[in-house]
Amino acid sequence: MTSLTRHESATAAGADGAAMAMRIVAESARLLGAPRLICVQSAHIDGALYHGDAGTLFAEELVRLGAKVAIRATLNVGALDLMGCSKSHLSGARRDMAKRLMLAYEAMGCEKSWTCAPYQAGHRPALGSDVAWGESNAVAFCNSVLGARTNRYGDYLDIACAITGRAPDCGLHRAENRLATVIVDVSGLPAALFGSDWIWPVLGTLYGREIGTSIGIVSGVTGPVSEDKLKAFGAAAASSGGVGLFHIAGVTPEAPDVVTATGGRLATRITVTPAMVHAAQAGLSTIHGAASIDAVAIGSPHLSLEELESVGSLLASRPARVPIYACTGRHVVREADRTGLRKALEKLNVIVVADTCVVVTPILPDINGVLMTNSGKFAHYAPGNTGYDVVYGSLSDCIESAIAGRPVITNAALRP
Repeated sequence: MTSLTRHESATAAGADGAAMAMRIVAESARLLGAPRLICVQSAHIDGALYHGDAGTLFAEELVRLGAKVAIRATLNVGALDLMGCSKSHLSGARRDMAKRLMLAYEAMGCEKSWTCAPYQAGHRPALGSDVAWGESNAVAFCNSVLGARTNRYGDYLDIACAITGRAPDCGLHRAENRLATVIVDVSGLPAALFGSDWIWPVLGTLYGREIGTSIGIVSGVTGPVSEDKLKAFGAAAASSGGVGLFHIAGVTPEAPDVVTATGGRLATRITVTPAMVHAAQAGLSTIHGAASIDAVAIGSPHLSLEELESVGSLLASRPARVPIYACTGRHVVREADRTGLRKALEKLNVIVVADTCVVVTPILPDINGVLMTNSGKFAHYAPGNTGYDVVYGSLSDCIESAIAGRPVITNAALRP
């Protein structure tokens, strides 16, 4: 039984949008076995991506009832590029409903961020704070890298939490549920490996498949790890498993060491071997030995400004033979426009995609093609969502392949 405060009960008894949202949160808490609701400081909303008319009608009903977010709420990707950088093939009623959905969330006071990487667009909740975030990679990054506390809030509980400023007190909001029960030991891998970009989606994929929904800690990582690498790891782990929180010893804030992250308790140990990494890397490609590729897609999660700048550096003024779809947030696009970077990239056959990405809405040509990517998340979802076969490689591999029009794999792939 979930206990509500007098204020929460009074709100739920009303007839407006806040009442509707409070009833959703309270019933979710009951189903989850949460004893009470807790205050949350911010939200990241995944429900504005069009999956069907019901989602649009739900959001518009909240607007009709006067619902407004009570806390900071950023928006995950939608189905349309509202900045006009790229074109979606959505048309007719589906396009209209997708736009109506996006506008409804804006009408409720959500920030027009339209990115799956809000943490790189200034939305960075404090260590230990409770929030209600949706979108799997954003949840993993928020919990793991920032050390804020959120469950994996789905559509449409996320907007209900944002309207009420409340969430069920359960799961990863509770300190005892954040302790690692599995140690993933990577100390047997070459130390130089951790400095490369291609390894982190591979390790994330391997980690997610081994961990599932458990809480784990990676031990044995050497050297500094950038936010972009942690972003890639978490996105792949959340796609291949049900990971909402990961720890990396000496890297993430709740894991200065293994003992702290596990609370001193006994934990299952998984020792990662080169053979396991090789198998995970090979598994990210659905086709091997392809003679050509039809497109390159990068930016899942959305590219940071530094990653977009790296695309320009790697191209080195050489035009790509096949299009490079570079998905990023409008905060990055604005800076790229200011510096002239976007215009320079577009001359080299780079299609900047803002507000959305090529795996969640039809932007790619409708063919049974071959897509190359450096994203573990794209590699996981692209075959089913787009119909394209996938070739996985590093960012530099992707750029060289786009220039050549065929797979060019030059990274130091780990052999068993």
